[in-house]
Amino acid sequence: MKRHLNTLYVSTEGAWISKEGENIVVSANKKTLGRMPIHMIGSLVCIGRMMVSPPLMGFCAQKGVSIVYLTDNGRFLARVEGPVSGNVLLRHAQYRRSDEGPEQIVQHIVAAKIHNQRNVLRRALRDHRDKLHNTPLIDDAVRHLGRLIEQAKHCDDVDSLRGFEGDAARQYFGVFAQLLHTTDALVFTGRSRRPPLDPVNAVLSFVYTLLTHDCRSALEAVGLDPAVGFLHRLRPGRPSLALDLVEEFRAPIADRLTLSLCNRRQLNAKHFTHYDNGAVTLTDAGRKTVITAWQEKKKQTLTHAFLDDTIHIGTLWHIQSMLLARTLRGDLDAYVPYLYK
Repeated sequence: MKRHLNTLYVSTEGAWISKEGENIVVSANKKTLGRMPIHMIGSLVCIGRMMVSPPLMGFCAQKGVSIVYLTDNGRFLARVEGPVSGNVLLRHAQYRRSDEGPEQIVQHIVAAKIHNQRNVLRRALRDHRDKLHNTPLIDDAVRHLGRLIEQAKHCDDVDSLRGFEGDAARQYFGVFAQLLHTTDALVFTGRSRRPPLDPVNAVLSFVYTLLTHDCRSALEAVGLDPAVGFLHRLRPGRPSLALDLVEEFRAPIADRLTLSLCNRRQLNAKHFTHYDNGAVTLTDAGRKTVITAWQEKKKQTLTHAFLDDTIHIGTLWHIQSMLLARTLRGDLDAYVPYLYK
């Protein structure tokens, strides 16, 4: 089992990140803000404007620690890493499957994503029915998602499966606002991206970025190429396979974390910046709140049904990456996605 390494997030404006012995040191205004041994780090994520020293860049590349640069609102900018240790035979099998026969993998990813969306809604109805605004609307969405799962299970056309996924997203996000029992400041007006147009979308987009980074790192760790996927079409600069893997975890991990942060009042109006063009982003304090919650979330445990074992959430994407690699090598008859109960 892969050891669960930490991700070091730095969001302090103007920070200087350098190497000191075997440690990563973060400083600002001539004060040391923190240090961490590099052997405890899986990756370094820089959010906003800051500088990384050349010696640290080289040291990270040597130790297999990737450096990722994100904008203030969490949009991906660049990634710096050392030599990639991909297995050429595994990647050849991945490329061949992407070109010739991805239907079964896509079917399982889409069915699992819809299943997980449906179960997030069902759990909300079970645990918080008295706090929800329009339970009949959520009940209708649950039934519609159930029908889409059955259609996806019996479909072997990739374009049709993409259509089912899109329909499911409309149903799911059409009732997502009903799951929020919080102040008027944290509104959700429907899924919006680039830019997010309300506070809840700002949190969703930021958490999805953190999740995508972790999934990409997990795929590379098992030797797969994160750029060549099955559900998401190939596009220069797009980590298509990482986005495929993310789909299983959006609703049960990222969306539930977002709902928890909002419904428990851990985020409020002061954690967001509103711009004249309608865009909404997290403030520095807001990002730190979300990152802290994300790191704590990854320490939580769950039971993996296929492995029949208790695991940390932070190792979930590594396990699913290994299962996908085993499927492509022919060790498994079919990819077994993560199903949220």
